[in-house]
Amino acid sequence: MAQRTTTLNAALAGTIDLGGDLTVKRFGFGAMRLTGQGIWGEPADREECKRVLRRALELGINFIDTADSYGPEVSERLIGETLYPYPDELVIATKGGLTRPGPGRWIPNGRPDHLRVACEGSLRRLRVQQIDLYQFHRPDPAVPFEESVGALVQLKSEGKIRHIGLSNVSTDELQRAEKLTPVVSVQNRYNVVDRSSDAVLEACSLEGLAFLPWRPVEGGELEGASGVLSEIAGRYDATPSQVALAWLLARSPVMLPIAGTSKVAHLEENLAAVALDIAPSDLQRLDTLTHTG
Repeated sequence: MAQRTTTLNAALAGTIDLGGDLTVKRFGFGAMRLTGQGIWGEPADREECKRVLRRALELGINFIDTADSYGPEVSERLIGETLYPYPDELVIATKGGLTRPGPGRWIPNGRPDHLRVACEGSLRRLRVQQIDLYQFHRPDPAVPFEESVGALVQLKSEGKIRHIGLSNVSTDELQRAEKLTPVVSVQNRYNVVDRSSDAVLEACSLEGLAFLPWRPVEGGELEGASGVLSEIAGRYDATPSQVALAWLLARSPVMLPIAGTSKVAHLEENLAAVALDIAPSDLQRLDTLTHTG
């Protein structure tokens, strides 16, 4: 049976450095769900979303991930309204490079002029002079990758970005970006049933770059693993999602899960994963589940 601590705090996950000058707890908060249905418009319960943000900080979480496309603009605005002025230890990461023509629709736009407008809009909504970590949200097949990354390099030279990250990239794209600028993080889809970014995670592990897995619990729908997860979870008095998050934390020391929610109770449930001590034999069973990639 897992040994649990009575004090729930993100510090139990340990820490990771971003760029050598920012240290964050290795369990962050993903702010995509602080929006309406289809990640579009205002959330159904705005005050509860504000409570989620405040509670995240109370629980020791000091890394929040958002994007200009969440809402669009809604998530960033809510963070600024709720948490500003920010505590010194809080690191806010955002992203640019996707446009939103409607609910559930995501269109890449990696043009340098768009990325500049997106970054400057994020600065205003987050009420900061410099974004701690700005991530290129997704490569745009209509724009040379180096041009998009180059736009972020220019914004960094102007002091508007502190560190550059990438999202939804291959190992080749990571290497191409690193020829232009230091990269401190990669955010790709990754969870116990989707290992398609294993090669990217390995590259990040070797280089000491933070790896942010999005959809870390597949929105709670861990098909193909539900039986094993449920069995293991039952023995640890945990939920399948908690076991899936604990597996991620054990998978690599550069892993920085950013589970998201719009409910305080769900936030606390997710964070309880840091207190799970899953036996190596159970972690190995999860390692060998049938997966994509």
